[in-house]
Amino acid sequence: MTDIKSKRIPWYAVLFTVVFKLLFLLTHYIQEDAFITWRVAQNLLDYGVIGFNGPVKISASTTHFYVFVSWFFTVAFGKEYFIAPLLIFNSILFTIGSLFLSHLLLKNAWHKALFIFLIGILPPAIKISILGMEYGILFFLEMALLYYGFHKGKKWAFIVLPVLILFTRIDTVIFLGIVFLTDLLWTRKIRWNYILGGILGISVTLAFNWFYFGEVVNNTIIAKKLAYDKAFTWEQNVGYFTSNFGNFWGMLKLPGDFNPLTIVLLIFEVLCFIYLIRQKEKRNYFLWMIFIFGWVKQLVFLSQKSLFDWYYWVPQILLFVPVLIFVMEQKVKRNLWLAALIIIYIIPMLAFQTVHSIATGNGEWNYRRTIGLFLNTYEKDKNQWIFLEPAGYVPYFSGLKAIDEVGLVDKEVQQEIIKDKPNFRINTIKKRQPKYLLSYDDLYTGKDAEYFRLHYKLLKEFRVKDHLKSNNKILEKIYILKPSGTDYNLYERVD
Repeated sequence: MTDIKSKRIPWYAVLFTVVFKLLFLLTHYIQEDAFITWRVAQNLLDYGVIGFNGPVKISASTTHFYVFVSWFFTVAFGKEYFIAPLLIFNSILFTIGSLFLSHLLLKNAWHKALFIFLIGILPPAIKISILGMEYGILFFLEMALLYYGFHKGKKWAFIVLPVLILFTRIDTVIFLGIVFLTDLLWTRKIRWNYILGGILGISVTLAFNWFYFGEVVNNTIIAKKLAYDKAFTWEQNVGYFTSNFGNFWGMLKLPGDFNPLTIVLLIFEVLCFIYLIRQKEKRNYFLWMIFIFGWVKQLVFLSQKSLFDWYYWVPQILLFVPVLIFVMEQKVKRNLWLAALIIIYIIPMLAFQTVHSIATGNGEWNYRRTIGLFLNTYEKDKNQWIFLEPAGYVPYFSGLKAIDEVGLVDKEVQQEIIKDKPNFRINTIKKRQPKYLLSYDDLYTGKDAEYFRLHYKLLKEFRVKDHLKSNNKILEKIYILKPSGTDYNLYERVD
């Protein structure tokens, strides 16, 4: 009976953690790119095509599997109400993933429960759960592979889970590869079922891209490579790395290039890892897997100048795992260690993320969404086009067809970038003549001002400062403390 109760304790922690994090849904902090995926899912519902603008096929979302999951939730709950259930689903899956991880690394049920909760309230874990991205599902699948495949030895896990993981994101080949190499070096054996699963996963993903979209890799990868490609010297690359890594290895992004808190955290994570692996425990097998993956994933993406912070959420969490285990398993003054960790790090991080979520949610949901809602009311013809960047909130809530500056949702932009990158914006606008332009800049100033003055009128100005008010004085102080968003000018074609 005692064993049954102890087995339930981690599950109670899962339930409590999920309920606790539901409070963050009130902030309406949803990532811009989530609305691209959801627009693709709704395009599939409306047109029967995985695309973004009507019946045109395009892999505008980075994730295929999450598109189908989003489509299912849209069908089940309707276009107006699917978001909250989907975010709750993401949070549940992520937290169950942390339960799997606790089983791999800890023995004591109360340690597992505390681990699940403390992992769950770290800033990247909160963002994984509530921002609408695919990483809740991805974390669940990756931890399920480690638990059911490499811990329980289930053959089905080696076949099925790599397919789902790769179909969620193709860059997870890094995770699968690190796990394979670590297992090979540790056991000195080749798991042929796992190799088969990896081959099937890559084959299914690439075959889907080729037969459905006529491309090998996702359009998003091609578009970002074209739009963000930069030729750096060795010295520039070193300078780029040193000026940016601090805000991505740590869980706290500070203004400026240098983040000293990250250096302290990195050193402590490495020291805790070294301390744990010297104990010769069976769990070291999994500690090596997650720690090497955390380092490799961040180094690869940072070397490619990938500064979107969601690429670093899962590695941030996994690199912090040794810290939690180290503190919870201290034999002397464990409560003091734990109290210090919670007071000095966990609570400040939670407070920071709370403020950040409230402020950014205001800037995204209460401000940027307003632009889409205005256009939805103003323009009844949903076949009209808007040229803008990014293609998340505004196209989703306006219902208009979209041309984005990166080419994520419109391949013709990529052709313009290839032909004449410095002038691709004006060339695209002249060629496509979209009815609306949404710009960060004043288009009536600059080298193409004459064209814009002749063909477009300023329809409306959207300013962040106009959305920093609230009847709740605490919220208003947060909005003013950390204003979120960008000023926009909306233009309408006059001919």
